[in-house]
Amino acid sequence: METIKIGNKTVGHSNLCFIIAEIGINHNGDIEIAKKLIDVASESGCDAVKFQKRTPDICVPEDQKSKMRETPWGYITYLAYKKKIEFEKKEYDIIDSYCKEKGIYWTASCWDVPSVEFINGYKPAFHKVPSAMLTDVKIINAYKKSGIPLILSTGMSSLDEIDKTAKLLGDDIPWMFLHCTSTYPAVKEEINLKAMAVLRERYHRPIGYSGHEVGLQISLAAAALGASVIERHITLDRAMWGTDHSASLEPKGLQMLVRDIRIIEAALGDGNKIIYDSEKPIREKLRG
Repeated sequence: METIKIGNKTVGHSNLCFIIAEIGINHNGDIEIAKKLIDVASESGCDAVKFQKRTPDICVPEDQKSKMRETPWGYITYLAYKKKIEFEKKEYDIIDSYCKEKGIYWTASCWDVPSVEFINGYKPAFHKVPSAMLTDVKIINAYKKSGIPLILSTGMSSLDEIDKTAKLLGDDIPWMFLHCTSTYPAVKEEINLKAMAVLRERYHRPIGYSGHEVGLQISLAAAALGASVIERHITLDRAMWGTDHSASLEPKGLQMLVRDIRIIEAALGDGNKIIYDSEKPIREKLRG
């Protein structure tokens, strides 16, 4: 399967790279920040934005729920913090409407089965599985049952684990993997972009890259190596409070990333060696 369909876009083979701006929880629980980040992604030319959806009572481990943490809402338990930062139906209704207005796709990585069912209600163009959930059979089956195209990150996973998930998915829904290193930020010596080729040859599907590094060079190299999807975290300001901001792109960085990916795609061409019309008068002049 060389391509998959996401909305009205074909992803894979020689098609343009599908670019996902991950807002994640970088909205810090504020819908107005989320809308500003959607604006940034839309104006930069991204194809989609992605959030994260959890049911905190399910996802937060029991031994973590009562631990105290300094937050913008004061010194509160970790469970209370996770509930403060979580968007619910009111916010997702706004996100759904706002993204349609902006002409950009949206989805949310889900960390539990009820969250998958919740996001299904919005009929997203695709689902995204975070690396942490790649080996969770219950959630993979819930995604599979939805029938919605699936993109899966493979950070902190062995080939054996990835094989098992690929076998579980089968050919019932369109799906593809993203190569990923799950450290924040990831260091260049542990990115291993050549693994994209291994995954492409092993599964015969489009392969992409989900980056957690600082800067643009590595994501641009992934595009040059044929990534069909590129996903990067975004923020309004890397100095904002929160765990993911430091490994995220600010608005100017995202604009440069999308611009340069499109330049690289144009420069890659189709591989056929020809004499361009623009070369002919120069050829005539220099070769006679």
